[in-house]
Amino acid sequence: MRCAILAFMAGACWLQAQPDLPTPGIAAAAVLAALALCAIRHRLAILPAGVVVGAAWANLAAGIALSDSLPRPLEGTDILITGTIDSLPHEFDGGARFNFRVEQVLTPHATVPRRIAISWYGPPTPRDLSSPVEPGERWRLVVRLQRPHGNANPYGFDYEAWLLEQGVRATGYVRPAGPRNARLDSFVPRFGHVVERSRATLRRHILRQLEGKRYAGVIVALVIGDQRGIPQSDWDVFNRTGIGHLVSISGLHITMVAGLAAWAMSSLWRRSFFVEGAALPLRLPAQKAAALAGAVVALLYVLLAGFGVPAQRTFYMLAAVAAALWCGRTVALSQVLCLALGVVVVLDPWAVLGAGFWLSFGAVAVILYANLGRVRADQGWRRTFGLAAQTQYAVTIGLVPLTMLLFSQVSLASPLANAVAIPLVSLLVTPLALLGALLPAPLAGWILGLAHLGIELLAEGLQVLAASPLAVVNAAAPQPWVFALALLGTAWMLAPRGWPHRWAGLVAWTPMLTQMPTAPPQGSFTVTAFDVGQGMALLVETAGHRLLYDTGPAYAPGADAAGRVLLPYLRGRGIGRLDALVVSHSDVDHSGGALTLLAGVKVDSVASSLAPGHPVVRAARRHTRCMAGQTWTWDGVRFEMLGPAAASYEDPGLKANARSCVLRVSSAGRAMLLAADIEAAQEAQLLAHGPGQLRADVLLAPHHGSGTSSTAAFLTAVKPSVGIFQVGYRNRYRHPKLEVYERYGSHGIRRLRTDASGAVTLQFGATVDVTEYRSERRRYWHGR
Repeated sequence: MRCAILAFMAGACWLQAQPDLPTPGIAAAAVLAALALCAIRHRLAILPAGVVVGAAWANLAAGIALSDSLPRPLEGTDILITGTIDSLPHEFDGGARFNFRVEQVLTPHATVPRRIAISWYGPPTPRDLSSPVEPGERWRLVVRLQRPHGNANPYGFDYEAWLLEQGVRATGYVRPAGPRNARLDSFVPRFGHVVERSRATLRRHILRQLEGKRYAGVIVALVIGDQRGIPQSDWDVFNRTGIGHLVSISGLHITMVAGLAAWAMSSLWRRSFFVEGAALPLRLPAQKAAALAGAVVALLYVLLAGFGVPAQRTFYMLAAVAAALWCGRTVALSQVLCLALGVVVVLDPWAVLGAGFWLSFGAVAVILYANLGRVRADQGWRRTFGLAAQTQYAVTIGLVPLTMLLFSQVSLASPLANAVAIPLVSLLVTPLALLGALLPAPLAGWILGLAHLGIELLAEGLQVLAASPLAVVNAAAPQPWVFALALLGTAWMLAPRGWPHRWAGLVAWTPMLTQMPTAPPQGSFTVTAFDVGQGMALLVETAGHRLLYDTGPAYAPGADAAGRVLLPYLRGRGIGRLDALVVSHSDVDHSGGALTLLAGVKVDSVASSLAPGHPVVRAARRHTRCMAGQTWTWDGVRFEMLGPAAASYEDPGLKANARSCVLRVSSAGRAMLLAADIEAAQEAQLLAHGPGQLRADVLLAPHHGSGTSSTAAFLTAVKPSVGIFQVGYRNRYRHPKLEVYERYGSHGIRRLRTDASGAVTLQFGATVDVTEYRSERRRYWHGR
C-alpha cells in the first residue's frame, strides 16, 4: 500500500509539472496500460501503475477545473450576478475581499465561473446596511472580472496555481452600481456557510476582546487559522526565528486538542460504570469512545482552521488511528502517514505544489525515521523529555535541505526559539486562546488577555534573536544533485545509534550551504526585467557587481514588489548584497518597494532623483543624486547616466517623470537603455545632446509605453532590436498604448510584455539572448 500511494503521489507531481494536459486519448490509453499492469499482480508492477493512475487522476481533476473559465471577451465588462459569500472575508482599510459562489448570471449571454474572488472597495455594503459582509449571505452584485493572472518570476509565488487549487477561476471587483448591489438573504443554510460563519463569529469575538492589542491577529490565527491579520513585520521575526509553523493551527495543536478531548471522554466514560444504570464501558469500551471523541474534536478544529494541508494531514492520521482501534487492528505509523498523504492528494491534486504539503509530511516522516525503534511505552518523565528534545533535534536537522530548497534560508535561531515557543504556545497560549474564544465576556477578555500576554512576552525575546545577523543562513536554492546529496547526508546524521560516523553526514551539506550565486563572464552583463505588475524593477549583473534599477510598486499597505518578488528572487539566487540601487523617480510604481528592499538586503549605495527628505533617501547608507554625465565601469561593463540634467533639480514645477534617472549599460558593442518614465520632451532633450549615445540593442520602453513617450525620432536614434514593456495585466492606464505598441512593431522591434512573458532575462555577450519565464516554465494552468 505504501509504495502504491507514493507512486500515486509521484504521478500527480509529474502532471503538475507539465506545460499542457495530455489529450483524452493519451489519458485513456495510459489508464488502460495501468489496468494491464495491475493484472500482472506483481509488486514491481504497482509502481508504474500507481504513477499512471496518479497522473490520470490529477489530469481528470485539472480538466474539470479548467473547463469552468471566464470567456476572454467578458474580461473587464460589467456583469450582474447573484450568489453567496463563500469564504471568511478579509477586511482591509477601504474594503473587503472574499470568495463568491455564483448561483445565477443575470446579464444576458454571459458566462461566469462557479467560484470567483472579488474585492469590494469603499464601503463593503450599501449605506442602508450597518453590518459588514458576512459568510453565507446572498447578494446581487455588479462585478468586473478577469481570468486568473499572477506575476511570473523565478522563485516567486504562483498565484494562478493557488487560485486553481482554491477552485477560483476568475478575480475581480464590485462596481458601484447603487441599488443593483443588494443583499438578498442574511444567511443561506449550507454546511460550508455554517463553518465560515462560525469562523467569522469567533474572529469578531476575539478582535473585540483584544481591541488595540498588537498580537490579536496571532490569537486569531491560533483559533481559526486566519493569518491575514498578522503584519509582515511580525512574519519576518517569526520566520527568522523558525517558529512560523506555530503561528497557525498546526498538527501539534490539533493533536493536543484531540488528545485532551480523548482523555476527558475516557475519564468520564470509565466513571460512568459507577453510575447506576449507565455501565457505559460494558456497552462500548472507553478506548473506542475516547478515539471517537478525539477524532470528532479534531475534525471540528480542522474545519475551523480552514482545512489547510497540515491540518488535513493531522486529521486523516488521527482518523486512521481511531478507525484501526475501532476495528481492533494494529497499524504502523508509516502506513498511517502514507494513507493520509494519499487522501490529501486524491482530494486535492494541487496540494503537492505547496510548501506546506512537503514541510508537513516531511516533518512527520523525519520523526518516524529518527525515532525508529526508540519509543518505549514504559518510559518515565526524564525519558519523555529526552525523547521530545531528540524529536525537536531531528525535525530541525531533517528539514534543513527542504527548507533551503523552498526558501533558500535556514534559521540558526530555530532550536533555541522553538525550545521556548513550542511548550509556551502549545501548552499555554493555544488552550487559553481556544477557551477564551468560546467563553462570553468578561471572562473571554481575561483569558484572551493572558494568551496575548504570553505571545507578547515571547515576541520580545524573538525580536532579540531575529535582530542578530547570525539568526539566519542564506544560500542559493540547491540544484537537484546538491539537494539529493544533502538528503543523503541528513539520513546519515539521523540514523540509529551505532551507525558509523553519523557526524560525517554534515559533509554532504557543504555544497548546499556554500553555493555561490551565478554571475556572467568578465566583460558581459545580464539584465532581469521582473514581472512586478504595473511598475519597473530590473536587476543588472556583471561578473562581480549587481545593480537594481527601480523597486516596483506598492500593492497595498504592507505589501509591495520587493517583498513579493525581488527579495524572494535574491534569496533564491543566494544574493545577499547589492552594490547599488537606482530609484529613477518618486512615483510609487517605481519606488514602492524601496524601503522593504533596503530593510531586507544590504545595499552599498543608492542613486535617485528623490527629494532630500524622502524616506528612501533617509534610509540609504549612502545617497547620491542622479545627474547626466555620471559614469563608472564594473568588470568591463560601462554605466552612463544620461539624465536628468543638473538644472532640472532647480525647477520645482517639473513633474517627477521628467526627472527620471536614465541609465545606459554597455559592453563589447552591446547595450541596454533604461529610460524609466521620461516623456517626449525628455526624449527630445536626449536627442539634442547627441543621438549617438542613445544607441542600444534593448530598450526599456519609456513610461511603460504610454502615449506621451517613445516618439518615432527617439526609436530611430536608439534603434533597438528588442523593446520591453513592464506593464500590469489589464492595467487601468491601458499601457502600452496601441499606437505606441504598433510603432515599435513598424520599426522592426521585437516586443516583449512582462504581463504576457513574465520575467524577461537578457544575456549580453557576443549576441543578446532573451529568455521569457512563462515560456521557459510554462504550466498548463497559465492559459497563455
